[in-house]
Amino acid sequence: MTFHDLLSQAVRNLLRRRTRTFLTVLGVVIGTASIIVMMSLGLGMNRGMVEMYEGYGSLTTIEVYPFSSDGNTMDLTDQALESLRRVGHVTGASPVLSVQAEAKSGSAQASLSIYGVNREYLEQIPLGQGRLPDPDAPIPELVYGNMVSRNFYEAKRSSHGGGDFKDVTVDPMKETIFFLLPQPQNYSSVKTETQAEKPPKKYLLPASGVVAGGPDEYSDYSFNVYCDIESLKPFLRGIYKKALVPSPRTNKKGKPLNYYVYDRAYVFVDRTDNVVDVQNQIIAMGYQANSNMQWLEQSQKSTRMVEAVLGAIGAVSLLVAAIGIVNTMMMSIYERTREIGVMKVLGCDMNDIRNLFLMESGAIGFIGGAAGILISLVLSVVINRVTANSDLLMMGSSSGISYIPLWLIGFALLFAIGIGTIAGYLPAKRAMQLSPLAALKNDG
Repeated sequence: MTFHDLLSQAVRNLLRRRTRTFLTVLGVVIGTASIIVMMSLGLGMNRGMVEMYEGYGSLTTIEVYPFSSDGNTMDLTDQALESLRRVGHVTGASPVLSVQAEAKSGSAQASLSIYGVNREYLEQIPLGQGRLPDPDAPIPELVYGNMVSRNFYEAKRSSHGGGDFKDVTVDPMKETIFFLLPQPQNYSSVKTETQAEKPPKKYLLPASGVVAGGPDEYSDYSFNVYCDIESLKPFLRGIYKKALVPSPRTNKKGKPLNYYVYDRAYVFVDRTDNVVDVQNQIIAMGYQANSNMQWLEQSQKSTRMVEAVLGAIGAVSLLVAAIGIVNTMMMSIYERTREIGVMKVLGCDMNDIRNLFLMESGAIGFIGGAAGILISLVLSVVINRVTANSDLLMMGSSSGISYIPLWLIGFALLFAIGIGTIAGYLPAKRAMQLSPLAALKNDG
């Protein structure tokens, strides 16, 4: 018998007992829909976790500090950065040159950290307004974090003689902000009082952009101010001369070092799969390192357990459906014993008899699986709409707490067909083993 003949015969046999076939298919539908919906909730939680950490910052960036777990200090110099760039799967590294400054805008003021980073890091910052800083600008251009504007306050003298502080919001793209940098230190053997009495100089550093996000949307870039390190270095050298920076590291004689020692560095990795491995290599070099990918993997361990539990619950429903298929096929054999006997007497191949029953059980799995997929897609839409404005949305992604990828649909359909085929194997084997004479004598 050809495949077409087996399929036609299997469909006719299933349609002869419509009620029984419907109830059996219904069991597969419920089982398939259950396993898809349950797994979609776990996948939605996992996707939401990934989106959350991506919102914090790049998943392929590692933050490196000059401290190891044993308390030793590893200087982050330009030479050290070259060593980090040579680590496998590393595509680049950015030093971080930070400066603490007092910012003033009218009567408002704030204490801000200005981070000088390279172009590769700046290009990872999502901008909501403006553009990236120009590295060739004579004065550093600044990119403000989306939460920096709320760091400003006004100091007012109260009626009882004390000081009150009022929080104010300053828009760096519209309002003028002046910066007061730390005073240069005198490293000469002769100290003069005139230098200490100099009033602090104000510097007007133009704003080039603002990080994307609202005033309450946190990310790794929210509270900092960034500029191109290639414009920051000459700017600071003009102020601090040989000291290079406001608080330089000094040698044994108390003189400032003539090279940069950075506060931290950012290392860029080619793929997320390699981030943790690269991070471990950096730690082995003596540095302290952390990454968003590290925290994501730790969080995903919990979500994987939830996915496994939810998938197991759905699989139980499909297992119950498989028992129903076995029962249906066994009843079909008892009712069609004479038919099987006639097929054997007429010389029908044993494999065709087996394949016929496997085809019927597989068809039940296919029909039930396909219907279960359609129902689960509808349920997923309903779940996401119902939870769109609830606290449950925090458990999932911005698209909803239920997420059904294409691979899950394909897996569920193949799993349903496989369960149906396996469930029909024992009845098919029993049909092959029936004696033709005994089958013909059967009154069924």
